[in-house]
Amino acid sequence: MSKSGIFTSSLAKKYWMALTGLFLITFLVGHLLGNMQLITKTGEEGRRAFNEYAYFMGHNIFIKILAYVTYFSILAHACIGLYLAVQNKKARPKNYAYNRPGTNSSTPSRYMAILGTIILVFIVTHMANFWWKQKVAETVPLHYVENTTDMQIGQDPMTGAPVTRKITIKSALTTNGNYLEVAAKDVESGNSQELVKTQDTELIDMNTNLHKAEGVRDLHTVVMNFFGHTEQGGKANDLALVAVILYVISMFVLMFHLWHGFGSAFQSLGLNHRKYNGLIRFVGQAFAIVVPFLFAIIPVVIYLRR
Repeated sequence: MSKSGIFTSSLAKKYWMALTGLFLITFLVGHLLGNMQLITKTGEEGRRAFNEYAYFMGHNIFIKILAYVTYFSILAHACIGLYLAVQNKKARPKNYAYNRPGTNSSTPSRYMAILGTIILVFIVTHMANFWWKQKVAETVPLHYVENTTDMQIGQDPMTGAPVTRKITIKSALTTNGNYLEVAAKDVESGNSQELVKTQDTELIDMNTNLHKAEGVRDLHTVVMNFFGHTEQGGKANDLALVAVILYVISMFVLMFHLWHGFGSAFQSLGLNHRKYNGLIRFVGQAFAIVVPFLFAIIPVVIYLRR
């Protein structure tokens, strides 16, 4: 095979299809483990864990390289898949009067191109709702917490008892894992004082104008608001239920795509033998059910916890 054939022949395209598909399967596992934090951990613990995970995924150099490989794999897998589907269609120009495709192939295998196209549309909309806001538009706010405490401001001259006022302290989660106080507000009078100003994610001291820390963006709240919550004063998505239903349907489509694609990838690479074909089929079908199911329950649980 010539060097150009490595990339252009039909057989080579099937190899690339299989390799990108298997890579995306491993990506699904990592992505699922990170997203499961949205429902396995609650409150500030869950919010912090997910936001620190999102920060790590966006700033670790190894993960960033894997991210670019993932983007390439998605595009390559989609383009090659559509090309092969068109070529297969051209190779069978006649519609026979008596045709029983089910005798030679499974239902998912006959609709891989359609299923893949639906998944691609889902990926684009999914990235527009979350990835684009976090990475490109940078409209995701910083992670803040507010705690009200009794602060001693003096002593009663008659009894010596401490005199306190309720003060609300606003703090920002920083990339070093600490919370930095950025503002204080007197609950009774409503007067507030900013201690730190923000410039994108940078936290700058109001008095010295020096860099103090870098804040972490609150992607967790964006996700919660999208699926119907009003956390951190955010507005709940009016179409949250529709979003949940479409998300679940997309995972159902992914299940069918993986049902055929997992085993097909090994077959395309020549990794098939009667001794372990049964195992590959079992693992592939189990993966096709479990992973999309776990992805699907995430928005459902979030919505039901409103």
